[in-house]
Order: sequence, then structure tokens, then C-alpha cells
Amino acid sequence: MTNKVAVIIGGAGGLGREIAKAFHENAYCVVINYLESGTQARELSEMMGGSVLTVKADVANPDEVSAMAEHVYKEWGRVDALVNNAGITKDALLIKQGEKDWDRIMDVNLKGAFNCIKAFAPLMKDGGHIINISSYSGLKGKEGQAAYSASKAALLGLTKTAAIELAEHGIKVNAILPGYMSTKMGIKAEDALKMAREASLLNALSDPKETARFIVYLTSTKNITGQVFCLESRIL
Repeated sequence: MTNKVAVIIGGAGGLGREIAKAFHENAYCVVINYLESGTQARELSEMMGGSVLTVKADVANPDEVSAMAEHVYKEWGRVDALVNNAGITKDALLIKQGEKDWDRIMDVNLKGAFNCIKAFAPLMKDGGHIINISSYSGLKGKEGQAAYSASKAALLGLTKTAAIELAEHGIKVNAILPGYMSTKMGIKAEDALKMAREASLLNALSDPKETARFIVYLTSTKNITGQVFCLESRIL
């Protein structure tokens, strides 16, 4: 098999869907991970055609992630790109944030990326790329998103440390701040959507397809690692 393999964590809907499609259009074999979006994952797989594998796994569970990595290895024998795109939020003011919700957000957004890097990095025999999807909220914070902002900020630290530790194996690790999008997660907060557009220098939201194309481009580079790329049209 000569095709490269891209694993898209949280790849069934929203931005993940566009990332999966972009890699497939660039002749990658694509793994679409999902947890609750099985129908969407299967529909996307059927639409894309061959060389697509759908795998259900809770990324917060290291055993399920290890089983997913083993399944991918048995199917295609390698991994060239890992995109940690799984993310959730349950907005609440900090003093009203429930511990259970806080823990779940951290488990998916941060521990999930940790679990996936541990499981898939050893499969990048010829070097590879790991892209962690962070957020503008991780840099600037946002009212009502203490847990989400904290998880996305911590993901930046994980990105830089992983880049240092994995460099000797030829694995590049970078983070993307995609900007506010009119995806399923973004549409849920109409006021935030409006505010993001108004704060934009171009009076526009970020484009999932453009972000996906940038991610595919980044995985074609040879000497970029440990970086944070902001695709926002707002001043940081």
C-alpha cells in the first residue's frame, strides 16, 4: 500500500467532516473516528467512497483508543497524520460549573488528545504529523467557558511538549486555532456567532473548508513543528 493514512478524531461532523474530505481528496486513506455520530460517519464514508474506515471510540478512554489504533494498524499498517479534532463544551459560569461537566470536558478535549498521541505516534514509522485543534478561547478566555478555555489552553502546552519529545522520531506536532465557524457547535450559540462576526476584521466567520485545506497543506511540510497557527480574522 502506497497511500498515506490520516486519522481524524471527531471526524463525523462539522470541521472534522471537512478535514476528512480534504485528506481523502488528496489521496489519503482516511480513518473517521466518532462516538455518538455513527449515522453521520457512515453516510460520510459512503459519500467518500473507498479507502475510508469508520471507528467508534471514546477518546477519553485509553483502552478504546488503543483498540482503535490496533484496528487501524491491522487495516493499513501505518499512520501519517493524526488530527485531534474531538471537542465538547458545556458552558457555565465558573462558580456554577459542575465538577462532572468540568471533568468530561477535560477528558475529551485534553486527555483525549493525550491518549491519541500516545497510541498513534508509535505507528508513524516514517515520521508524520499531529495536528491539535485548539481555540481562540484557549488564548483569550471567554465568559462562561472556563472548562473549555482551560482545556484548549492546556492543549497548546501539550502540543509544544510533544513537538520537543517527538522531533527525534521525525514527527511534527502543531496546533490550529480555526476561528468561530457556523458548524453545529457554533450555531448553538447565536449571540457568540454574531459577536465573532462583528469582531472579525473582515466581518466574516472562519471557513471549515479553508481550515481543512490548511491542515492538509501543513501535513505536507517537512520542517514546521511546535507552532500555533491562528486562522482567525481577529487580532490576538
